[in-house]
Amino acid sequence: MAKKRALVVDDEKLIVKGIRFSLEQDEMEVDCAYDGEEALEYARSNQYDIILLDVMLPKLTGFEVCQQIREFSTVPIIMLTAKGDDMDKILGLEYGADDYITKPFNILEVKARIKAIMRRTEPKRIMGDIPAAKTVECRELRLDCEGRRAFISDREIGLTAKEFEVLELLMLNPDKVYSRESLLQLVWGAGYPGDVRTVDVHIRRLREKIEQSPSEPKYVITKWGVGYYFQK
Repeated sequence: MAKKRALVVDDEKLIVKGIRFSLEQDEMEVDCAYDGEEALEYARSNQYDIILLDVMLPKLTGFEVCQQIREFSTVPIIMLTAKGDDMDKILGLEYGADDYITKPFNILEVKARIKAIMRRTEPKRIMGDIPAAKTVECRELRLDCEGRRAFISDREIGLTAKEFEVLELLMLNPDKVYSRESLLQLVWGAGYPGDVRTVDVHIRRLREKIEQSPSEPKYVITKWGVGYYFQK
């Protein structure tokens, strides 16, 4: 089995050194970058299973790097932020990040988050009690569950890991309404420190990608005061 590969991006070299050493102890291959431009070069030139990306970077901010990576890749991205402000965390998710960790952090927490994301992005997994289907289709929308790819009228659309998981869960359970709290627990996990606004951000981004008119969705519908569901 090929080794998992990570990119660690932070301008604090001691932090990078510590994360790299710890991940290499878990048999991961680790590349390191110390500014935003270098991070983009690595991301464009290599295939990674996870990217750890600091918010405050020279040349380009972590948010700018994340946004540009999302133009060509759906690799899971965990933002590292020294700030505890909720808006910074939500902003990171707005730009396409999958998770965030606030500094100072415990390296065991970092490794646990990485493993959780990798488990969720493994193909042929089971979501709840429903075995993963190979393909799910509804009108122009098609989901390849094994390849973790989504298509609208045979045109592939780039979804992040979390966007894919939200859509997959809803499509596998059409017309079932999920509360924001339920989606947060099922997709992000019970130990996720964020709140339900994270779900709203991902639903909005998902609609922008799959709906012809995001303000009048025909796939992912809001049940006001309750939650969200997929309309067959």
